[in-house]
Amino acid sequence: QVHLVESGGGLVQPGGSLTLSCTASEVTLDPVDIGWFRRAPGKEREGLSCISGNGNKTYYHTPTKGRFTTSRDNAKKTVYLQMKSLEPEDTAVYYCAPSRDFLNCLRGRISGSWGQGTQVTVSS
Repeated sequence: QVHLVESGGGLVQPGGSLTLSCTASEVTLDPVDIGWFRRAPGKEREGLSCISGNGNKTYYHTPTKGRFTTSRDNAKKTVYLQMKSLEPEDTAVYYCAPSRDFLNCLRGRISGSWGQGTQVTVSS
């Protein structure tokens, strides 16, 4: 089982940018599809993006509105989520999680349990 730790969250002004990191503490990330998700206060967790194990395939869910980009550096065992043009509605706890395959990632079906997440607050 892959254990992932999210980091990079913080307070940012509307219109600002932030890059989140998702790092594996033990095993290699090479073959693992990774998704980014978020949970806003009072809302259900929603999927944001998926990236395949080799990074050649990505998918973005509607909430990203073309503002988010996911990438990965398997040598560093890290997956990234670059976010720009942030809005107050993007305020949420952001999570990354592995999935058994890309289709499961698209469906929000993760392998294992959720991590602690990283808080992103967009406010002036």
